[in-house]
Amino acid sequence: MPVGYEISQALNCHLDVIVPRKLPIPWSPEAGFGAVMPDGTRVLNERMVGELGLSQDEIDSIAQNVLSEVRRRQAVYRGDRPEPELEGRVVIITDDGLATGYTMIAACVAVRKRSPGSIVVAVPVSPRTSAATVHKVADRLVALHLSDRRGYAVASFYDEFPDMGDDEVTEYLNRPSMSSGAQAS
Repeated sequence: MPVGYEISQALNCHLDVIVPRKLPIPWSPEAGFGAVMPDGTRVLNERMVGELGLSQDEIDSIAQNVLSEVRRRQAVYRGDRPEPELEGRVVIITDDGLATGYTMIAACVAVRKRSPGSIVVAVPVSPRTSAATVHKVADRLVALHLSDRRGYAVASFYDEFPDMGDDEVTEYLNRPSMSSGAQAS
Protein backbone atom coordinates (compact mmCIF):
# COMPACT_ATOMS: atom_id res chain seq x y z
CA MET A 1 0.00 0.00 0.00
CA PRO A 2 2.80 2.52 0.70
CA VAL A 3 4.24 1.92 -2.78
CA GLY A 4 0.84 2.31 -4.43
CA TYR A 5 0.15 5.44 -2.42
CA GLU A 6 3.40 7.07 -3.56
CA ILE A 7 2.68 6.15 -7.18
CA SER A 8 -0.84 7.58 -6.94
CA GLN A 9 0.55 10.83 -5.52
CA ALA A 10 3.29 11.11 -8.15
CA LEU A 11 0.86 10.44 -11.02
CA ASN A 12 -2.08 12.30 -9.47
CA CYS A 13 -4.33 9.27 -9.87
CA HIS A 14 -6.83 7.33 -7.79
CA LEU A 15 -5.58 4.72 -5.29
CA ASP A 16 -7.56 1.55 -4.73
CA VAL A 17 -6.84 -1.97 -3.55
CA ILE A 18 -6.95 -5.50 -4.91
CA VAL A 19 -6.24 -8.46 -2.67
CA PRO A 20 -4.32 -11.40 -4.12
CA ARG A 21 -2.83 -13.85 -1.65
CA LYS A 22 -0.35 -16.64 -2.07
CA LEU A 23 -1.25 -20.28 -1.68
CA PRO A 24 1.26 -21.47 0.92
CA ILE A 25 3.15 -24.74 0.76
CA PRO A 26 1.79 -26.67 3.78
CA TRP A 27 5.19 -27.55 5.23
CA SER A 28 6.84 -24.24 4.28
CA PRO A 29 4.16 -21.52 4.56
CA GLU A 30 6.48 -18.63 3.67
CA ALA A 31 6.79 -20.14 0.19
CA GLY A 32 3.88 -20.32 -2.20
CA PHE A 33 2.80 -22.47 -5.13
CA GLY A 34 0.26 -20.02 -6.57
CA ALA A 35 -2.24 -17.36 -5.59
CA VAL A 36 -5.96 -16.64 -5.34
CA MET A 37 -8.08 -13.51 -5.77
CA PRO A 38 -11.40 -12.53 -4.08
CA ASP A 39 -13.35 -13.42 -7.23
CA GLY A 40 -11.93 -16.96 -6.99
CA THR A 41 -9.34 -16.47 -9.74
CA ARG A 42 -6.66 -19.02 -8.99
CA VAL A 43 -3.21 -19.15 -10.58
CA LEU A 44 -0.92 -22.11 -9.93
CA ASN A 45 2.75 -22.65 -10.55
CA GLU A 46 2.07 -25.98 -12.24
CA ARG A 47 5.72 -27.03 -12.27
CA MET A 48 5.97 -26.48 -8.54
CA VAL A 49 2.65 -28.21 -7.85
CA GLY A 50 3.98 -31.26 -9.70
CA GLU A 51 7.26 -31.21 -7.80
CA LEU A 52 5.45 -30.84 -4.47
CA GLY A 53 3.12 -33.73 -5.22
CA LEU A 54 0.06 -31.86 -3.99
CA SER A 55 -3.26 -33.54 -4.76
CA GLN A 56 -6.20 -31.61 -6.19
CA ASP A 57 -8.00 -32.02 -2.85
CA GLU A 58 -5.02 -30.51 -1.00
CA ILE A 59 -4.84 -27.60 -3.44
CA ASP A 60 -8.61 -27.00 -3.17
CA SER A 61 -8.48 -27.08 0.64
CA ILE A 62 -5.58 -24.63 0.83
CA ALA A 63 -7.18 -22.35 -1.76
CA GLN A 64 -10.50 -22.34 0.12
CA ASN A 65 -8.79 -21.37 3.40
CA VAL A 66 -6.83 -18.60 1.68
CA LEU A 67 -9.92 -17.42 -0.22
CA SER A 68 -11.77 -16.94 3.08
CA GLU A 69 -9.01 -14.63 4.32
CA VAL A 70 -8.81 -12.80 0.98
CA ARG A 71 -12.54 -12.13 1.04
CA ARG A 72 -12.37 -10.99 4.67
CA ARG A 73 -9.64 -8.51 3.77
CA GLN A 74 -11.51 -7.37 0.68
CA ALA A 75 -14.60 -6.65 2.81
CA VAL A 76 -12.57 -4.76 5.44
CA TYR A 77 -10.61 -2.70 2.90
CA ARG A 78 -13.50 -1.91 0.54
CA GLY A 79 -16.32 -1.55 3.05
CA ASP A 80 -19.31 -0.42 1.02
CA ARG A 81 -17.14 1.37 -1.54
CA PRO A 82 -17.81 -0.02 -5.04
CA GLU A 83 -15.08 -1.52 -7.19
CA PRO A 84 -13.53 1.09 -9.49
CA GLU A 85 -14.48 1.10 -13.16
CA LEU A 86 -11.49 -0.29 -15.07
CA GLU A 87 -12.85 -0.72 -18.58
CA GLY A 88 -10.64 1.08 -21.07
CA ARG A 89 -8.40 2.55 -18.36
CA VAL A 90 -4.70 2.19 -17.69
CA VAL A 91 -4.46 0.18 -14.49
CA ILE A 92 -1.23 0.26 -12.51
CA ILE A 93 -0.84 -2.72 -10.20
CA THR A 94 1.94 -2.50 -7.66
CA ASP A 95 3.40 -4.28 -4.67
CA ASP A 96 6.50 -3.85 -2.52
CA GLY A 97 8.27 -6.27 -4.86
CA LEU A 98 7.90 -9.55 -6.67
CA ALA A 99 9.13 -12.85 -5.27
CA THR A 100 7.82 -15.68 -7.44
CA GLY A 101 5.36 -13.28 -9.09
CA TYR A 102 2.30 -15.51 -8.76
CA THR A 103 0.27 -13.10 -6.61
CA MET A 104 0.91 -10.41 -9.23
CA ILE A 105 -0.03 -12.81 -12.03
CA ALA A 106 -3.31 -13.57 -10.22
CA ALA A 107 -3.96 -9.83 -9.85
CA CYS A 108 -3.29 -9.24 -13.55
CA VAL A 109 -5.52 -12.14 -14.62
CA ALA A 110 -8.38 -10.89 -12.41
CA VAL A 111 -8.01 -7.28 -13.57
CA ARG A 112 -7.82 -8.36 -17.24
CA LYS A 113 -11.36 -9.82 -16.85
CA ARG A 114 -12.56 -6.24 -16.33
CA SER A 115 -11.33 -5.04 -19.76
CA PRO A 116 -8.78 -2.40 -18.83
CA GLY A 117 -7.13 -0.42 -21.63
CA SER A 118 -3.80 -1.73 -20.40
CA ILE A 119 -2.14 -3.17 -17.30
CA VAL A 120 1.13 -1.77 -16.00
CA VAL A 121 2.90 -3.66 -13.23
CA ALA A 122 5.18 -1.35 -11.23
CA VAL A 123 7.44 -2.71 -8.48
CA PRO A 124 10.59 -1.52 -6.75
CA VAL A 125 12.37 -4.91 -6.86
CA SER A 126 12.06 -8.28 -8.56
CA PRO A 127 14.08 -11.28 -9.57
CA ARG A 128 14.73 -11.05 -13.31
CA THR A 129 12.99 -14.41 -13.87
CA SER A 130 9.83 -13.36 -11.99
CA ALA A 131 9.67 -10.07 -13.89
CA ALA A 132 9.85 -11.98 -17.18
CA THR A 133 7.05 -14.31 -16.07
CA VAL A 134 4.80 -11.46 -14.88
CA HIS A 135 5.48 -9.42 -18.02
CA LYS A 136 3.71 -12.16 -20.02
CA VAL A 137 0.37 -11.19 -18.41
CA ALA A 138 0.94 -7.42 -18.15
CA ASP A 139 1.16 -4.94 -20.99
CA ARG A 140 4.13 -3.24 -19.36
CA LEU A 141 6.37 -3.97 -16.40
CA VAL A 142 8.43 -1.38 -14.58
CA ALA A 143 10.92 -2.59 -11.97
CA LEU A 144 13.48 -0.28 -10.42
CA HIS A 145 15.84 -3.14 -9.57
CA LEU A 146 16.06 -6.56 -11.21
CA SER A 147 18.07 -9.16 -9.34
CA ASP A 148 19.88 -12.29 -10.45
CA ARG A 149 20.64 -13.16 -6.82
CA ARG A 150 19.92 -16.66 -5.53
CA GLY A 151 17.96 -16.85 -2.29
CA TYR A 152 16.10 -13.68 -3.26
CA ALA A 153 13.74 -12.15 -0.69
CA VAL A 154 11.82 -8.90 -1.18
CA ALA A 155 12.38 -8.01 2.49
CA SER A 156 16.16 -7.99 1.99
CA PHE A 157 15.83 -4.79 -0.06
CA TYR A 158 14.22 -2.84 2.78
CA ASP A 159 15.64 -1.50 6.06
CA GLU A 160 12.27 -2.22 7.69
CA PHE A 161 9.67 -4.62 6.32
CA PRO A 162 6.79 -5.01 8.79
CA ASP A 163 3.49 -6.62 7.86
CA MET A 164 0.72 -4.06 7.46
CA GLY A 165 -2.38 -4.41 9.57
CA ASP A 166 -5.92 -3.86 8.32
CA ASP A 167 -6.05 -0.44 10.01
CA GLU A 168 -2.93 0.74 8.18
CA VAL A 169 -4.28 -0.38 4.80
CA THR A 170 -7.64 1.31 5.34
CA GLU A 171 -5.87 4.47 6.56
CA TYR A 172 -4.07 4.72 3.19
CA LEU A 173 -7.32 4.10 1.33
CA ASN A 174 -9.12 6.78 3.33
CA ARG A 175 -6.56 9.48 2.63
CA PRO A 176 -7.82 12.18 0.28
CA SER A 177 -7.98 10.63 -3.17
CA MET A 178 -6.76 11.97 -6.47
CA SER A 179 -8.84 11.44 -9.56
CA SER A 180 -7.88 11.03 -13.19
CA GLY A 181 -8.15 8.44 -15.93
CA ALA A 182 -5.67 6.04 -14.30
CA GLN A 183 -6.14 3.64 -11.44
CA ALA A 184 -3.34 2.66 -9.06
CA SER A 185 -3.82 -0.54 -7.11
